[in-house]
Amino acid sequence: MKAKVVWIPRVFAAFFAVLTALLSAACARDAQKDSSSSIGKSTLNSPQFYALQSSSPAGSLTVHPLGNLILPSGKLEASDPFVGLGDAIAVINVPAGTYPVFVTICEVEPNHFREAYLSVVFSDAKPAGLVLFDENGAIPFSDEAEHLMVFVDAGTVAFADSEAIATAMPDHKDWYAKLFNNGKEDLWFSLMDSPKHLIKGSANIVMPNATQGENVVMTHSGWGDGAYSIVGTVDAAGKLLAVHIDLGVAYGEEADEDN
Repeated sequence: MKAKVVWIPRVFAAFFAVLTALLSAACARDAQKDSSSSIGKSTLNSPQFYALQSSSPAGSLTVHPLGNLILPSGKLEASDPFVGLGDAIAVINVPAGTYPVFVTICEVEPNHFREAYLSVVFSDAKPAGLVLFDENGAIPFSDEAEHLMVFVDAGTVAFADSEAIATAMPDHKDWYAKLFNNGKEDLWFSLMDSPKHLIKGSANIVMPNATQGENVVMTHSGWGDGAYSIVGTVDAAGKLLAVHIDLGVAYGEEADEDN
């Protein structure tokens, strides 16, 4: 099953990222409160989806496990963790549980690697279609569909349990100096840059006040900042099998010259 994934060029993505930054977190939470977990079917059958696969038009792909994501509430939040963690702008209702997370990396040129997808997998069943997500749940995949996206301003995407962030993270004002970056090896920036933690460019980090191992699983966002689609794979009955952040790398598009 392969399908064309919605992707917004970075020249437009910058505009949408700024626009989204102007929205208050309270409004974002209100927009997500009534999200449904109903799953729609996709009828698409095109070649533009390569998460968890071995090849793509842009280059060969390798899939790397990043450990498990713990979702006590089943409210899966996708975000740039260094900018929007806990803002609940993109939240999808899934079954509560513990699930494996993977990053699919593309070799776009010899020895030049970029992250193409971040995926959380709920079932090993064979995918039969794709869905997008809006504030009411999953919707049939369509190039014209308005859907949830991840807005990236710090070159990183992540999955976490939305409700767990509120209880397992300390006061927001302390995040940068005490958690993200002060030169210590166990802080988030350092762990992402360490090939000894998982693989360089990715991290799986337990939140400081976690009581059940609630964590954030993150990776660099391919070519960098922008707006990236959240895509679901479903089985023939429409059951959600996995959620993917599509970083727009696997299609052979030329990267922005700044990258």
